[in-house]
Amino acid sequence: MKVSVGGPLKVVFRPWVEGLENVPAEGPAILASNHLSFSDSFFLPAVLDRKVTFIAKAEYFTTPGLKGRLTAAFFKGVGQLPVDRSGARGAGEAAIKSGIGVLERGELFGIYPEGTRSPDGRLYRGKPGGLARVALATGAPVIPVAMIDTEKIQPPGKVMPKVMRPGIRIGEPLDFSRYHGMDQDRFVLRAVTDEVMYEIMKLSGQEYVDIYATAAKRQIAEAVKAEKEAGKAAKAALARAEKEQAEKEKAERSEP
Repeated sequence: MKVSVGGPLKVVFRPWVEGLENVPAEGPAILASNHLSFSDSFFLPAVLDRKVTFIAKAEYFTTPGLKGRLTAAFFKGVGQLPVDRSGARGAGEAAIKSGIGVLERGELFGIYPEGTRSPDGRLYRGKPGGLARVALATGAPVIPVAMIDTEKIQPPGKVMPKVMRPGIRIGEPLDFSRYHGMDQDRFVLRAVTDEVMYEIMKLSGQEYVDIYATAAKRQIAEAVKAEKEAGKAAKAALARAEKEQAEKEKAERSEP
């Protein structure tokens, strides 16, 4: 996949990279990145010599039929790891176990602390469970990463990407060994996550929003729904007014 996917990506899109020397040549490390586009999981591995393992929902790997098998093969090839979200605590615990396993093998583990793609290009509050717990459980350094302009290449809902140069800034590794053994302390998990998000914000230059991206998506969806309902109500009111006016004019014409 480095050749068949990564090679063409670098030739066609020519991504620029800063801070590549901050990724260790060997040994475990966590790459914590902002998340602007579906293509983030392809551009970042493409510019690295080492394999990066991200997590993906298990449905990508279990869909039956030829299309399902091809999809599963593709995601395995690009370093995606299936996570079963059906447990009592869902994807969170599964992601933590998967991340720890990757790092114990001395590999690179990629994670998006926001938990989902940004709905508007801004940087949202990081979720403390996955990133911080994996970092404290393994002692692996956390390397902040900023993807730049990838949302312009492939906005949400768009299948065909726009050819332009994305950017990738890789920060210096963050050491959280001072919190060793405190991976169940929610205040420590919050502090670790916020420190990583602050570094990502500095690297990306994004505006920071102190709410979760999932909440922002709900707000946007509700606003769109409310706008549509308001539009329907306005049209209905206009139709009633026009009908009443027509009836009034008809009545006036029928008077002697």
